[in-house]
Amino acid sequence: MTTPAARPDDRTTRRSPVRTAALLYGVVFLLVGAAGFIPGITTDYDTLQFAGHESEAMLMGVFQVSWLHNIVHLLYGVAGIALARSVSGARNFLRWGGAVYLVLWLYGLLIDKESTANFVPLNTADDWLHLFLGVTMVALSFLDRNAHDRTAGRART
Repeated sequence: MTTPAARPDDRTTRRSPVRTAALLYGVVFLLVGAAGFIPGITTDYDTLQFAGHESEAMLMGVFQVSWLHNIVHLLYGVAGIALARSVSGARNFLRWGGAVYLVLWLYGLLIDKESTANFVPLNTADDWLHLFLGVTMVALSFLDRNAHDRTAGRART
């Protein structure tokens, strides 16, 4: 029979919500970054450029991508997974990473999509995805650091 003292405390073995969010975003960024290099998932793959608006490659036929764009997603993924190891790291990844996406959203709205300023490259679908990512990442950075077990205060029968 296991005594309560011998059982691990659920609160210490659970990953906090902010760490889980950072980990999930990191994994998704890794998958998206890798998918950008896979013909078929990325349409017009033969037009994939290192950078610049001339790249006509489209992730899932919707989001304009380049080598640079894909590499940034891969780096974000690695950072998210690595920083999800601690609450403060996860919070910083979500908050500052989200802030970068909000700046990128504004940048995408302000530049001429056919100019050399569009070096990432970005299209309208990218812009709105960047808004979504920025808002959700910043919002998730404010999650409570602890996973709450609502049954912890109740007597066990």
